[in-house]
Amino acid sequence: MSGHAAAWSGPVVHQTKPLWPAPTAPASRNVLYAGAAAGLTAAAVLPLDLPGVGWVLTGIVGVVGVFLATGRRSPQSIAWAVAALLLLGVSTFLTADWLFSLSLLAASAAGSLAVTDGRSLRGVVAGMVAVPIAAFPAVKWAVRGMRASRGPVRPDRRLGRTILISAGLLLVFVPLLAGADAAFAELLGNLVPTVDIGSPFEWVFLFVTIGLGTLGACYVQATTLPLDAEPRDRRTVARREWAVPIGVLVAVFAVFVGVQLASLFGGDDYVQRTAQLTYAEYARGGFWQLLAVTVLTLVVIGVATRFAATDTAADRLWLRVLLGGLAGLTLVIVASALSRMWAYQQAYGFTALRLLVFACEVWLAVVYLLVLAAGVRLRAGWLPRSVVATAVASLLVLAALNPDRFIAEHNVERWQATGKIDLPYLGTLSVDAVPAFDPLPADVRECLLVRMKFQVTDTDDWYAWNLSRELARPVLDRVSWERGCDLDYPTTR
Repeated sequence: MSGHAAAWSGPVVHQTKPLWPAPTAPASRNVLYAGAAAGLTAAAVLPLDLPGVGWVLTGIVGVVGVFLATGRRSPQSIAWAVAALLLLGVSTFLTADWLFSLSLLAASAAGSLAVTDGRSLRGVVAGMVAVPIAAFPAVKWAVRGMRASRGPVRPDRRLGRTILISAGLLLVFVPLLAGADAAFAELLGNLVPTVDIGSPFEWVFLFVTIGLGTLGACYVQATTLPLDAEPRDRRTVARREWAVPIGVLVAVFAVFVGVQLASLFGGDDYVQRTAQLTYAEYARGGFWQLLAVTVLTLVVIGVATRFAATDTAADRLWLRVLLGGLAGLTLVIVASALSRMWAYQQAYGFTALRLLVFACEVWLAVVYLLVLAAGVRLRAGWLPRSVVATAVASLLVLAALNPDRFIAEHNVERWQATGKIDLPYLGTLSVDAVPAFDPLPADVRECLLVRMKFQVTDTDDWYAWNLSRELARPVLDRVSWERGCDLDYPTTR
């Protein structure tokens, strides 16, 4: 009994491998410098309340800091980083809030992909959110780095640390002292260019948010994430189980496409004879359903590709034929949806939402072409990143189009052709649309400009400079705030 008791050493503890292993080494000084530099830059030049050049400047400091601190130089990571900076650069040229918000989200995803290596669908999705998630464990990692950095420091690193500490102290205390005494603030204004870094709370928020994001990017680089790990048991479905439902869906799509081709080529006369609707009303009633079909079909193709058995040559042939046919028929449905939305906008006017969903449908058409290309050899390792890359490219093309100005121009052209215009909606556009209002009657144009006048101030700080606001400012300055404004003009939706 005693021998057995001596042999027993306590309960057995099963150690599990952590989902996200922490870096073995503490954060280096270069990593700490990168986080501090990005945070200080954001606090000093990031115009949190409006688009401006400060956004891309902060992005450049963050990207360069991460690359220098981690040594990442692969062409793929550089391409994603450049895409992120281009998306941030939208804030330098355009002012549309909705476009800037989308560009900012896409830039965050592209920046996260620049420091991850995921290639599968799971890996790409996880990679797009890896940096924001890593910002939290990066705090502990940075603390370990600061403790480790207390040892002997080389002279060049002493200088860098001294400069960062001095800059941090100045950025904290100088604005507080300037706000406390007008004479001191005037003295600063005479000595240095005007730099308004906002309230101390805003400064701390920007410093912490951007600094932690930079540390999170370095943290991702310092550890290995199982982004592309496959499930242990890959379940498959026999051909007879998946081919029948997919085949039925293909047949339904084929019948629908036959009807759509008649509508596309028959035009308004055909629709009025068969559906007793104008083509615009016909388009308005079906676009959203077709958009839902397009997205859901993509899900069906993804699920079938994931679970369908491909053990034999016959299995692979059936998969190519049925899914290829389904994707090809869906492309015709996409064309029908695009035709409907274009007709709808021509009849009822352009809006940001309608233009955005039109652009999304065009992007989905590109995705289906990629799916068809991947289905030729049933190899799609490149597909997930390509889908994200085309989404980024589509957003950049949309930004290059200057959507608010595009919307205004086409609504003005519609007014010139039909006498119908939605002035209340045009008054909600950003100053990007100002040049498009020139053909309108003077009183109507000035009324719209008064509605937009609040979007610009007398002057902007240098880091809030924006090309669209700069071009619109002289035009808006010529319009008086006292100008009477009545948008009760013949309108339609």
